[in-house]
Amino acid sequence: MGRINRSTEMAKLTLARIADEGLNNLKEDLGKIRLKDPIQAAKLYLQLLEYILPKQSRVEVRGEIEAKIQSINININKSGSKEE
Repeated sequence: MGRINRSTEMAKLTLARIADEGLNNLKEDLGKIRLKDPIQAAKLYLQLLEYILPKQSRVEVRGEIEAKIQSINININKSGSKEE
């Protein structure tokens, strides 16, 4: 593997600094947007979450229930009654 040349290294460092500054301002920027348009702020927040949290796959479970319910018994006890 070759060594990264100096201009590529400097470009990556510059982009990293720009990204870091943007992240520092992100909370404040979202707050300003929220004041003007809360729905848009929520949409932007959800879009940003896609880059932080992995998307969950939908899981489908299929099967058959083999056991059948024979009977259900319900007992209702009234507490605090005088008949106890």
